[in-house]
Amino acid sequence: MKPETLAVHAGYHARVAGDPIMPPVVLSSTFLKPDPEGAGAHSYSRISNPNRDALEQAVAALEGARHGLAFASGVAACTAVLQTLRPGDHVVAAHDLYGGTQRLLTGYVDRHGATVSFVDLHEPGALDAALRDQTRLVWVETPSNPMLHVVALEPIARLARSRGARLVVDNTFMTPLFMRPLALGADVVVHSTTKYLNGHSDVVGGLVLCDDDALAADLRFIQGACGAVPSPFDCFLVQRGLKTLAVRMRAHERGCLAIADALTGHPRVRTVRYPGHPSHPQHAAHVAQADGGGGVVTIGIDGGTDEVRRLMGALQLFTPAESLGGVESLIGHPATSSHRGVPPAQRAAMGITDGVVRLSVGIEHPDDLVADLLAALDGL
Repeated sequence: MKPETLAVHAGYHARVAGDPIMPPVVLSSTFLKPDPEGAGAHSYSRISNPNRDALEQAVAALEGARHGLAFASGVAACTAVLQTLRPGDHVVAAHDLYGGTQRLLTGYVDRHGATVSFVDLHEPGALDAALRDQTRLVWVETPSNPMLHVVALEPIARLARSRGARLVVDNTFMTPLFMRPLALGADVVVHSTTKYLNGHSDVVGGLVLCDDDALAADLRFIQGACGAVPSPFDCFLVQRGLKTLAVRMRAHERGCLAIADALTGHPRVRTVRYPGHPSHPQHAAHVAQADGGGGVVTIGIDGGTDEVRRLMGALQLFTPAESLGGVESLIGHPATSSHRGVPPAQRAAMGITDGVVRLSVGIEHPDDLVADLLAALDGL
């Protein structure tokens, strides 16, 4: 089935007369177990739950994965992957990851006896030089958050595999509707379901997808033993959001393209970055592996934090807030939000100046969003 169909039907489908069309929310923490040694479908909701099973199966189907595991947040999903490391292991990570992922890698990995190297994957030979015999994971985002840098996954996957490392791809921005990293050679995919998979800014959650049975068993142990699992209701909300994923992602994309067109060349806008737009420096690499541009446009305005503050105050439809991926449009300032914990010199190397703002473009009419931005920019 096509992704648009899977998004509606995967994970749960009414089969018998009288079945509810939507999966019921099973809030029970425990389940009937008449035989002490018997194994039923469920025993305790930290270990498994019908709603979590349905969500995991749905997103696994969308990603083309054998296994899906849901967690209480995107960071919890990433942490579970890092918990598969052992003392002495090594991680190579892209230098321009989301600030929360950078914080996790720098603050968590070292405490558990592993090490991490941040590498600019656009530098020829940089990944090959960074890989060691102890490297177990290569961690990337494409496009990256917030500067929307693009890397080609297939050559990275081949190189990582040749050196005995797994490629982990954060696919939150693209979703499985626009890109399926496992089909491009990745070994693990992570998602913040808080974002587009849910799409309504009312859930925090995460997912890990993979094909490897042994890795999945290790992750399933971590999921149950550590217990960072989503509630049944949160799983229900994300699965409900999946049903409109296809139409939402196309609406996000339409808005982004209109904004990129309108702001390119504006006298108060220094840079416009959107991987789905021909002006993006890695546009060709992006369209070679993705079926859409996503829902984020990052711009650099003429000025710094004060000008960003005035811009945010003048906007009517873009709400200043952290996060992204909802049906409503948001505007964020990475230097003081998602990447505030990153040292200024490192932020500058990533291109995150005080004038950079990230636009999470919602599903409002593109004409209204463009008019809102132009009016606010013209008033600076």
